[in-house]
Amino acid sequence: MGRKAAQGQTGEKGEALADRIIAACLALAAEKGWDGVSLSDIAARAGVSLGQMYVLYDDRTAILAAFARRVDRAVLTSVSASDPDLPVRERLFDVLMERFEILNADRDGVIAVLASVRRDPKQAVIGLPHLARSMCWMLEAAGVETTGWRGAVRIAGLTALWLRVAAVWAQDDSPDMGRTMAALDGALAQAERAAGFIERITGDRRTFP
Repeated sequence: MGRKAAQGQTGEKGEALADRIIAACLALAAEKGWDGVSLSDIAARAGVSLGQMYVLYDDRTAILAAFARRVDRAVLTSVSASDPDLPVRERLFDVLMERFEILNADRDGVIAVLASVRRDPKQAVIGLPHLARSMCWMLEAAGVETTGWRGAVRIAGLTALWLRVAAVWAQDDSPDMGRTMAALDGALAQAERAAGFIERITGDRRTFP
């Protein structure tokens, strides 16, 4: 039986196991740093066997990817349909701030993972495709086209923007995330100015973000 088939047969029980494993993963990252967390540690904290965990996840990166998908789903569920009359910058601001709000529930664990990724280029390379996928969904939630080469450029640009603002979020201890909001607004404004410059020299009015 393939692993995907096995996962499909677990049903609600599989969802409950996944919840426990993801929660254990982030809790351990917050306590001891992501670099020091092993698969055995996660299984022990979640109260599952390594065999049970193997059915659901290939490795630690797969657990983080599953967490990211849950965050994506929460954002997409929470954010209402984008108002096409609003500027793209405002739509993206709302979507990305909602993502930070949701991440706050697991803030310490996420920050520990981000810190580890910044120190380890290998982790960054492995994780970037997952982050880019999430940013594709965030663009779609804001009503921004993601197909073709322009879409690929937009996804890459928003991925870089997200990482830049996430570094500010990790240091932001204000109750209203004021520093994060200011950083995000500034980064989006900078992207908008860059897109305006490209528009002026190419005549393409579809460049932002």
